[in-house]
Amino acid sequence: MSSQAIEKKHDHKKALKKITIISTFGGLLFGYDTGVINGALPYMARPDELNLTPVTEGLVTSSLLFGAAFGAVFGGRLADRFGRRKMILNLAFLFFLAAIGCTVAPSAGIMVFVRFLLGLAVGAASVMVPAFLAEMSPAERRGRMVTQNELMIVTGQLLAFVFNAILGTAFGEEVAHIWRYMLVIASLPAVILWFGMLTVPESPRWLASNGKVGDALRVLKEIREQSRAEAELKEIQDNIAQETEIKQATFSDLNVPWVRRIVLIGIGIAIVQQITGVNSIMYYGTQILQQSGFSTDAALVGNIANGVISVLATFVGIWLLGKVGRRPMLAVGLIGTTTALTLIGIFSLVLEGSAALPYAVLGMTVTFLAFQQGAISPVTWLMLSEIFPLKLRGIGMGVTVFCLWITNFLVGFSFPILLSAVGLSATFFIFAVLGIGAIIFVNKFLPETKGKSLEQLEAYFRDHKKSETVKVSNQ
Repeated sequence: MSSQAIEKKHDHKKALKKITIISTFGGLLFGYDTGVINGALPYMARPDELNLTPVTEGLVTSSLLFGAAFGAVFGGRLADRFGRRKMILNLAFLFFLAAIGCTVAPSAGIMVFVRFLLGLAVGAASVMVPAFLAEMSPAERRGRMVTQNELMIVTGQLLAFVFNAILGTAFGEEVAHIWRYMLVIASLPAVILWFGMLTVPESPRWLASNGKVGDALRVLKEIREQSRAEAELKEIQDNIAQETEIKQATFSDLNVPWVRRIVLIGIGIAIVQQITGVNSIMYYGTQILQQSGFSTDAALVGNIANGVISVLATFVGIWLLGKVGRRPMLAVGLIGTTTALTLIGIFSLVLEGSAALPYAVLGMTVTFLAFQQGAISPVTWLMLSEIFPLKLRGIGMGVTVFCLWITNFLVGFSFPILLSAVGLSATFFIFAVLGIGAIIFVNKFLPETKGKSLEQLEAYFRDHKKSETVKVSNQ
């Protein structure tokens, strides 16, 4: 290989790396904005601040998740219509405005409304960024590139936990409205995302599907070797030509039989990720540790362990995706999380009132997050970004991620109410039972997608419909 060829190959990798780093600031914002409430809530809830009850705590936390559900479903459609890059730029602006709005909110009602707006941005980012990365990446690097977004999500959550702990322990008692300082930090990565996306190209698959073949080839040549870029463009064009059933992506297209099967699988994957109860720990970790026996300061610091293990486990998850199938990885992750949830419930009963309880609970939340972030979450976002056909990728991901966020909303809203009504142990036993249902779903319905290009996956789902028809006719 000549030095010029090596240099070009290096340039392609450099271009992909730049695209990944910049676009995943959307994931970092997703992580920070969902994680920051964990430490801000105890201060926000005080009588001299927003004076929150268990119900209004649930509303302030889950209003973002409710907004995210709608951001996901309509964000996907907007990305299909106007382009991934253009919509991520608009999201960065919305992230910035909503972060400032949360910071200055004078009452619980206004906070609920502004966090709903912030949720629109979070939900749209949860659809657009993985889809954008999946369409930019070569098949052999898709798992690694798409799950970089998951890494940035948990990094954002870790940063939120760290800033919460620093601000809370250093100034929590002396400085009024300390939670406002925790929230305003989210405006900084929004600025970076906006300026960064100005330097990133549009998805070549979106360009080709909108008739801009020359632009698609130009972008592909920036991120692939020339021969591969031309071959990939031909594969994309052939794939678009086959999509005769889907002229303009609408919700009714999701009812095409083979597409409907994909949608139902996607909805199942989305719900499975959330009913583990992961976000009860990510949003209410400080309260869980307080209820188990830690002081507020100790709970804020202890919660950093949850953030650290989430980041480390995501690194492991990214490495495993290159070695292990999606299906077995998800099943093992669910077995691990369900076991940890069961043990939290048991420890809360057996060690009630003991000095060992808060450390046992912290140990189990860390174990839970190791399985969740090391297996379940990376597989979830990767599979949702890769199972849908090209013209329906935005709208398909939007519908499935809508279901993910609605499930997340129900968990986020009901958790403080459950905790107040039935206590720590019973709440986690409920999540453990849901985890058993998730394991059954994965074993029975989930296909394997590892090692196939996006176009091959589409062919697989189309052919599955044909093979099912042949089976019926032969019986």
